[in-house]
Amino acid sequence: MAEFEVPFGDGTVSVDLPECEVTVAEPSGGEAVDVRAAAEEALREPNGPELAELIDADDTVAIVVTDITRATPDDTLVDVLLSELQRVGVYREQVTIIVGLGLHRPMTDDELDEMLGEHADLAVNHDPEDTVKVGEIDGTPIELNRRVAMADRVLSTGMVEPHQYAGFSGGGKTVAIGAGGEPLIRYTHGPDMLSKGGVRLGRIEDNPFREAIDETGDLCGLDFCLNVTHGPAGILDVAAGLPRLVVRDLAESAQGALSVDIDGEYDAVVAGVGAPKDANLYQATRAATYVILGANNPLGDGGRVVIPAELPEGAGEGTGEKRFYKWLSGADSADALYEEMRSGYEPGAQRAFVVARALRNHDVYVTNSEAPDVVEECLMHARGSVEDAVDPGSDVLVVPDALNTLLR
Repeated sequence: MAEFEVPFGDGTVSVDLPECEVTVAEPSGGEAVDVRAAAEEALREPNGPELAELIDADDTVAIVVTDITRATPDDTLVDVLLSELQRVGVYREQVTIIVGLGLHRPMTDDELDEMLGEHADLAVNHDPEDTVKVGEIDGTPIELNRRVAMADRVLSTGMVEPHQYAGFSGGGKTVAIGAGGEPLIRYTHGPDMLSKGGVRLGRIEDNPFREAIDETGDLCGLDFCLNVTHGPAGILDVAAGLPRLVVRDLAESAQGALSVDIDGEYDAVVAGVGAPKDANLYQATRAATYVILGANNPLGDGGRVVIPAELPEGAGEGTGEKRFYKWLSGADSADALYEEMRSGYEPGAQRAFVVARALRNHDVYVTNSEAPDVVEECLMHARGSVEDAVDPGSDVLVVPDALNTLLR
C-alpha cells in the first residue's frame, strides 16, 4: 500500500509513495467507550475510597484539569465530578477549576469555553508565579498553585497516555507539574533525571521520573483523580480513585491497545500527530522522540522521521516552548547542543535536550507546515509534503498515531 492518510490538524493529509515499500503500524486500538457512562461507573467503583468518603459538605474543592495540549474530555469529566460532589453536599460555588498549564501558554476564554462548556466560569489558568511551598523532594522545593494549596480537597482529571519520561502521563502529574512551580520541573526534567535508567516511554515500574511525580502528588494533597486513556478509536477506558492505582490500571489498558511489534529496519518513519499536538513544534516533535527513543527504534542507519504538522503557533507560545526554540535555534549542531545541555538548562527546555539527543542519530523532517522557517532554524528540515521528504525506493514505516503507538 503506497497510498495512505495520516492525521494533520483536525483532518488528514493524503500521501502517495508509489516507488516505496510501505508498512503501516496500527495497534489494535481497542474499543471506544461512552465517556460519561464509564466515568460514572468509575466513580461508583474507584481504585480506593469513594469520593463521598473523602469529602465533607463544607469543603472547598480544587479540580486541576489538563490544558489544550491534552485531548482529555474535561467537559464531561468535570461535569461528572461536579454532579458527584453535589450529591454529597458540595455545590459548584465551593469549587475552583485550575487549568494545569505547567509552563505552557494560558488558555483563552474561547478555548476554556470549548473545553469546559457550562463550567468554564469556574476555571482559572495556573500561574507558576503564584505558588506556595508545600514540601521538598531531594532538597527541591515543591511549589503548588496557591488556590490549590488553599483548598480543603484536591481532585484532578487527566490523560494516561504514553509519555517520554513518566512512562505514562496522568495521576499525580496533572497537579504536580500542571499546577506546580519551576523548581520541580527543573528537577524532574533536568539532564540528571532524564539520563537515569528506567526513565522511558511506556514504563511506570521502577521509573524514577514516575516515582518523583507520584511522591509530589502526595505532597500536593491530591486526594482523588478521574483519568482516561485513549487510542485511535477514541477514549478506551476510564478509572477513578487513588492516583497511583488509576495510572497503573489505565496504563495496562493502553499497553494492550497501543502496542505494535516491529521487525526490521526502515529508511523512513512517517509519524502522524494531528490536533492538538501539531499546533506547535514543541509538541509535534514528540512524534520523533517517541519513535527514536522508544523501546524499539525501527530506523536503520541514516533513517529519518517525517512529521506532517500544521504548526499555526510556530515553535509555541508558552515559556517552555520559547525556551525550547531558543536552545535549538541557537545551536550549530545536535551533538554540540546535547553536550552543552548536559550541564543544565531552564525548565521547559528539556524538549530541546531530548530532541537534540534524537537528532544525533537521525534527521527529522516536518512537512506541510505553516512555519517552515522555524523548523529549519531548529536543526530540522522543512518540506512542502511528505513525498518531498521521503527518498524514492525507501522502505517506509507509517505510524498514523505516533503519540499513541508503542513500538516494541
